Amino acid sequence: MALKSKPTRIVILGGGYVGLYTALGLQRRLRAGEASVTVIDPQPHMTYQPFLPEAAGGAIEPRHVVVPLRRVLKRCHILNVRVTAIEDSRKTITVCKPDGTTEEVGYDVLVVALGSVARLLPIPGLAERGIAFRTIGEAIYLRNHVLAKLDEAAVTDDPVTRAKLLTFTFVGGGFAGIEALGELEDMARFATRYYSTIEPSDLRWVLVEAAGRILPEVRPSLGVYTVLQLEKRGIEVYLSTLAKSFEDGHVVLSDGTEFDSDTIVWTAGVKANPVLADSDLPLDERGRIRTGATLQVEGRPGVWAAGDNAAVPDLSRIDEDPDAVCQPNAQHAVRQAGVLARNIVATLRDQAPKAYRHRNAGSVASLGLHKGVADVYNVKLKGLPAWLAHRGYHVARVPTFNRKARVVADWLLGGLFRREVISMGQISNPRAEFARVSQS
Repeated sequence: MALKSKPTRIVILGGGYVGLYTALGLQRRLRAGEASVTVIDPQPHMTYQPFLPEAAGGAIEPRHVVVPLRRVLKRCHILNVRVTAIEDSRKTITVCKPDGTTEEVGYDVLVVALGSVARLLPIPGLAERGIAFRTIGEAIYLRNHVLAKLDEAAVTDDPVTRAKLLTFTFVGGGFAGIEALGELEDMARFATRYYSTIEPSDLRWVLVEAAGRILPEVRPSLGVYTVLQLEKRGIEVYLSTLAKSFEDGHVVLSDGTEFDSDTIVWTAGVKANPVLADSDLPLDERGRIRTGATLQVEGRPGVWAAGDNAAVPDLSRIDEDPDAVCQPNAQHAVRQAGVLARNIVATLRDQAPKAYRHRNAGSVASLGLHKGVADVYNVKLKGLPAWLAHRGYHVARVPTFNRKARVVADWLLGGLFRREVISMGQISNPRAEFARVSQS
């Protein structure tokens, strides 16, 4: 009697857009006993990043922005450990456990979906003073931080200190920076009604962008419209301007502008996960894995990659630019994951994989409550219609019906009652009370 072959070991590195959607596709398509799927990510959840600004602004409950991996990936194994090395020559992954010990994980098929990390530049003071905006923890922290600065300013008599506390600086004019700025400015302005000593005009919001325009994903006219709308709200916009220093909260810009700011939010670009540099996979000049149009890694059978950490050929632009690759955004990641799951199953069944070809649906961005811009299927929207399009698009894209229902419920409740504007800064330092008591 012939021995039954063991299931193919599929290992997915990363539980973000690509990791989660690929795993969902595999668990729907794989036959019983055909393969085992293991998802490796240090976090037990996937974060739907387009909703981070609304979570920071109080429009959505933060728990509803994340999707618990174990709850939705019931047919997959979940390992909450950190990947430290990839050796395809040995078909092994080295991971670091929470206790600091390391372990090797073997695979037959590998999906690299480690995504990207914030791209820090060698700007004095950035590492010490900057706040990123990529995780739910950072969104919650930033919300509490902004409201805490209002609390501090309300009891400060020194005008210099007060001005520093009430100055909020955002660096980066892409979707993340613009939406975070729009939501938080909206929230803070609303919160001032509860402070007898702070007026909306006391708040200073600054946007710094190195390029000559913002929101490069939408047509230039919408970028200009967005700048005008931000400036009407009193937000200072510096285009074609570099940040030179943030030391001790003193902001120095390339045009000579200087001011003090106690809040510096850094959303100026991303780079591929640095773990890839320690792998034996083929990388491009930006540290991303080189793949073919089918999402298979060049020269590596059984290895696949997609999302921010992959240089995937953009077939929609191949005629105008033979070297064009897909941009690192959520729209590509989600759609690549669907193709990736189908292609892996196809190769397991000796079928040919298909190429990923993207048709751009457009872009939507929220600028705060009832405000937005959208460029969808060549239709330009502004204001309330764009804001509604933003919400409609993303609630349709957020994974699982459970999360969709909870987000819509948050919006409905937010429409009936005023938003909550209170700092819960204790979560940033839960042992502060112990420290005070021990010193008394």
